[in-house]
Amino acid sequence: MVGKRIKVDDLPEFDPTLYLDSEDAIAAYLTDILAAGDAGLLAAALGDIARARGMSDIAKSTGMTREALYKALRPDSAPRFDTVARVCAALGVRLVAMPSHE
Repeated sequence: MVGKRIKVDDLPEFDPTLYLDSEDAIAAYLTDILAAGDAGLLAAALGDIARARGMSDIAKSTGMTREALYKALRPDSAPRFDTVARVCAALGVRLVAMPSHE
């Protein structure tokens, strides 16, 4: 099949939740996302992890409604730190500061 072109629209959409099946995978995913320094990307990543773990359970643990959690964790959002902290606690992860070595 040399020469056959595949259109981007024909490719399946990537779903990271399929790979977020362990604490190590989740920690590695968040570490990479945090390195980007993008609040919207962090929100989307936390949303991916929450979906992988069960959005209803995470919403209940944070004291938020599912709808509010979906809204706070959409890619174009800039969630407040207390929201990020509550979601991280519900997911069983913590954000850690490390010295940067340039």
